[in-house]
Amino acid sequence: MTATQSRRRRRDETPDTHQFPTRPYDLVREFVIALGVVVVLTVGLAAVFSSPDRKAITLQDWARVAPNDVVATATAELAGTSTSASYGAPYNNASEGQKIGPLALQKLGGVQTPVDSANDLVIHPLQTVSGDATLTAALTTWTAAPDATRTGWATAYSEALAAVPDGDPGKVKAGDYGPVPTLATQFRTLAARGGLETLLADNAFYPSDQTRALLLLSDGAYLEDQARAENLGGDQWGMMNEAGNYPGQPWMWLYTFWYQVKPFSTSGNADALVWGLMMVLTAGLVLIPFIPGLRSLPKHLGVHKLIWRDEDRFRRV
Repeated sequence: MTATQSRRRRRDETPDTHQFPTRPYDLVREFVIALGVVVVLTVGLAAVFSSPDRKAITLQDWARVAPNDVVATATAELAGTSTSASYGAPYNNASEGQKIGPLALQKLGGVQTPVDSANDLVIHPLQTVSGDATLTAALTTWTAAPDATRTGWATAYSEALAAVPDGDPGKVKAGDYGPVPTLATQFRTLAARGGLETLLADNAFYPSDQTRALLLLSDGAYLEDQARAENLGGDQWGMMNEAGNYPGQPWMWLYTFWYQVKPFSTSGNADALVWGLMMVLTAGLVLIPFIPGLRSLPKHLGVHKLIWRDEDRFRRV
């Protein structure tokens, strides 16, 4: 008996261990078909339901579309009244920041990214401009003045801008504003020319850290207006929305939900409070197998009977 005949005989004598009918199955073919269907569905659904690709908002766009807002924002930075100037950690020590009860979580993190709003966002960029005698004189006057005097100038001009229609610098009444009007106007001009884009980044050639540019942009009203126009405001479920189509990131609904209800919707510590609540809920989810009563819910609800009903029916047969 040859080796081939011996193998065939052993195979023929091996009892059939299958208790059900079998048929050939081409795994590679099925995989290719499934892959093709998924690709077609992905491309088709992306074309129909994808969100629009909005152009990024730049500081130059801001200066061209809302020049008065740029002047008002630059003035607020100089006065120390902008959001970033009074934010606290991780940018400065201007405030304790948000807390959970007596625990100041924001301050606990410390100042990790120090930002001097007046100097870093306004004065230093203006100091890079050369050949403008008026600007140079204004910068010299500003830097030579005491802190209290500079704050007084900027605060007075900020209030004057708020008192005129549309914050138009051309309609502001004369007053003791020092060099602030010149600094704010020249800052708007620098932004409109695109000069701020790299000056506020960490590297002029390959900028990657946009922290300062984003702080400056968010201190103005323009970015907030654009966000709310796309239903991205905090009270518009903005964290889970996306520009154009609903529902955006649905997995964010639980986090975003708390911002819509009191006391979170009216609290100045909303971010810290919502974070704390989510930590409690997450811990509860993780500890479900160890919580008496709660861990027995699946057994009492009987959901497993619906899942395994076909298996039970097969076993009875």
